[in-house]
Amino acid sequence: MHAQSASTPGLIARVEPLTLTRAVRGPFDYRLRPEQADVAVGALLRVPFGRRKTLGVVLELATESALAPDRLAEPDAVLPPGVPADLVELAGWIADQYCSTPARALGLVLPPGAAGGVRRKRVLVAELTDAGAAALEGKAPLTDRQRTALEALRRDGPTVAATLGTATLRRLEGRGLVELHSRARGRRPASVAIGRRLDNAPELTSEQRDALDAVLDALSAGGRFLLHGVTGSGKTEVYLRAVEAALAAGRAAIVLVPEIALTPQTVGRFQARFGDVVALLHSGLGQGERHDEWLRLRSGEARVCVGPRSAVFAPLADIGLIVVDEEHDSSYKHEGDPRYDARTIAIRRAEQHGAVVLAGSATPRPESAVTLTRLRLRSRIDGRSLPPVEVLDMRGVHHPLHPRTRMALADVRAAGAKAIVLLNRRGWSNFLSCRGCGHVWMCPNCEVALVLHRAAGQLACHHCGHRRRAPSRCQACGSVAVARHGAGTESVEQELREAFGPELPVFRLDADVAAGKDRLARTLAAFERARAGVLLGTQMVAKGHDFADVSLGVVLDADQTLRFPDFRAEERTFALVTQLAGRVGRGEDLDPPAHAAPHGRVLVQTLAPAAESIAFAARHDSDGFLEQELARRRALRYPPHGSLIRIVCSAAEAAEALAVATRLHGLIAPSGQAVLGPAPLFRLRGRSRSQLVIKCRDRQVAVRAVGAAVDECAADAVRRRVSISVDVDPQ
Repeated sequence: MHAQSASTPGLIARVEPLTLTRAVRGPFDYRLRPEQADVAVGALLRVPFGRRKTLGVVLELATESALAPDRLAEPDAVLPPGVPADLVELAGWIADQYCSTPARALGLVLPPGAAGGVRRKRVLVAELTDAGAAALEGKAPLTDRQRTALEALRRDGPTVAATLGTATLRRLEGRGLVELHSRARGRRPASVAIGRRLDNAPELTSEQRDALDAVLDALSAGGRFLLHGVTGSGKTEVYLRAVEAALAAGRAAIVLVPEIALTPQTVGRFQARFGDVVALLHSGLGQGERHDEWLRLRSGEARVCVGPRSAVFAPLADIGLIVVDEEHDSSYKHEGDPRYDARTIAIRRAEQHGAVVLAGSATPRPESAVTLTRLRLRSRIDGRSLPPVEVLDMRGVHHPLHPRTRMALADVRAAGAKAIVLLNRRGWSNFLSCRGCGHVWMCPNCEVALVLHRAAGQLACHHCGHRRRAPSRCQACGSVAVARHGAGTESVEQELREAFGPELPVFRLDADVAAGKDRLARTLAAFERARAGVLLGTQMVAKGHDFADVSLGVVLDADQTLRFPDFRAEERTFALVTQLAGRVGRGEDLDPPAHAAPHGRVLVQTLAPAAESIAFAARHDSDGFLEQELARRRALRYPPHGSLIRIVCSAAEAAEALAVATRLHGLIAPSGQAVLGPAPLFRLRGRSRSQLVIKCRDRQVAVRAVGAAVDECAADAVRRRVSISVDVDPQ
């Protein structure tokens, strides 16, 4: 459908159909009818495509086409609202940078619910007329119900008809006493207030003022900053002041947080400071709520968007500031295609708008430390020192809790205080085995062991979700000697309850607990309200919480992340320990036992007490860690001193996945890239996998080479029923 010349100028729309296949790529030309002449770039159309109807986005308007006008199809409908033009441009950039397709990238920026036809909710509203007001003052015949309805309208003004009785109001409308009309009604998300709220702007420290001044000076021209501040140093207040300045300059702002449910204090502070000008965008909202919040942002009614990574696509005009809170967090990387990184997208959007990017963390990524201008907050705002960290050697300790950990928790119970215990592994036991024959219970879809969840009486796969009843005997040999290996949050919860009783209640926070709607927020709120207790969980418990009365932090199995074959293992271990330590000792009235360290303490249990990442975290030495980590990555050509691209081919048959991966290797290698593989990956969700890793110095050259190779293999992959997944800058 591409081409040369249409006789009617200005009525050709070049449309990208929103299809998932790589083998079909637009844009395609469509003839617009005269009544569609006001269609612009970003308009969402329903168009005929082959034998079906599909949604498409207008990428460009033209006066010429290769096909004659009578050979071009016409859109069936224009579906408002469309996508802002800058987001259409951004989607094209994402498709190129992440080796995806324009259609999949455009799917990221569509109005929420566009594919499902979600529209603004409309309600019938009643309004009192002059005749109605006169009827109340005079002696017009009115029933008690009619008089009550008219009095309510006089007192409260326009009111939703259903609250006063629609049938009654219809009869009053017939007499001219009431007017009824349809009105759009916005669906607004509820917010949960947890933790300390700073409703009034506190006085800034000198470090905060210096950092803020640097950001304010750049607001007119744009800039990229890393706010590197220790936990409790007041980074959020710097964000708030910077957003306030952007709004005062007539510009908009985006504030990204790792996970909306885990950072309610941050969200609450922005809502308290700026009110209705703040809109929330996140997947936990209902489709209608997201749609209406998106429209508030698009119309300019809301000028600050707060949310997790997808909020980077907020349809705001004239963005002046993009904040990336806890920029080290891996949740900013999207897992689906296109596998974008919201931190990178934030920089691109800032370039589009001439805006400032302000990324903040106590444990910044080495990539950010090198590429962003660093602003420092070295001290906590209350002047207190960071809590002392003690590393406990678990070699020879055959129990989840070290004796010193037990003593420290007993002190917390005696003082009626609170503790946070982190174990980055959920469930009861890592895996089960038979003592008789050695059989291990494995997932039938994935080549991984099943995890025991004792409360549910089930074994579960944490990859595909497969579940089965927990066994009482071995299915292979019949033995009843079934052994449990390792400990997860579920078993540690039981251990704590048995050891410390009801005086120290346990609040568990992991993916199992957070699965229900609002359960995560309710768990955090219950822990905050409790007089004493332990917040136990996975890495969720280390993410941005600001509780005033936590006197003890414990990290169990701190070296667990070091065992992964990942060049970021040291970085993640350092960040996890440091972030958990930052949740401790923030309160103003902590009263620890006389023999305990002042203002809280942190215990780190590990089988690798000499690990450098743990040692740096114990000293709160982020500068030392970054210096060493950057030197190691420079020597090994890892980011930021090189780039990685990962390609995974998956199929029902291992041979088919390997064949496509091998062909990709052959197409990419001649471009001069270092291509590692193909290498097998464990079977996942019933599919065999084969992967390639491209290690390069010139990211753009490698991206182009990979994109061209994947496009060339697309048709062959479809024929072989092989899925190709490309992950640029894998996490």
